[in-house]
Amino acid sequence: MTSKEELAGGGGGGYNTDTVVKKARLQSTLSALLQDPILSDVPKKPTLTEVDTLISLELGSAMKLFVAKMDGTSFDVAVLNSATVKDLKLAIKKKTNEMEQSKMGHRHISWRHVWANFCLSHHNEKLIDDNAVLQEFGIRNNSQVHFIPYVMSRVYRKHSRRKKHRFFHGLSKRSQPTN
Repeated sequence: MTSKEELAGGGGGGYNTDTVVKKARLQSTLSALLQDPILSDVPKKPTLTEVDTLISLELGSAMKLFVAKMDGTSFDVAVLNSATVKDLKLAIKKKTNEMEQSKMGHRHISWRHVWANFCLSHHNEKLIDDNAVLQEFGIRNNSQVHFIPYVMSRVYRKHSRRKKHRFFHGLSKRSQPTN
């Protein structure tokens, strides 16, 4: 036997079999844990970041926010106390995609369209700057943010169609030979 085979647990694929058994045992234990009502806020297939955020929530270094949709329903997300508006948007995107997946299967939501037409607000203050820290708006644990209609101004867009058209129009004029 070579040293690789010895490390792998013999020549009969013992390592692969052990790994498969361990993964199956881990999955069954995780499934059993997630059935516990105490862990009802843990997603069905949690990522390490989501678990870290939930642990931070229990330790007080994260906050749970309630997001009110325009149809009157709401859901909650957990973000770190140092989270920015962008972090909140990512948490909302993950939570919404997870909820849609569990209800209807795979469904694509155009988040670019959502954020171009709606924004979040807290106490009638629009959360537009993605780099702003949530606590600057007075957002704390158990705060509520709302989706509101919003038309993005040209200041926040990188390029409008008109500017792109002018840019390419100028290129075609320059590419023509001059006399």
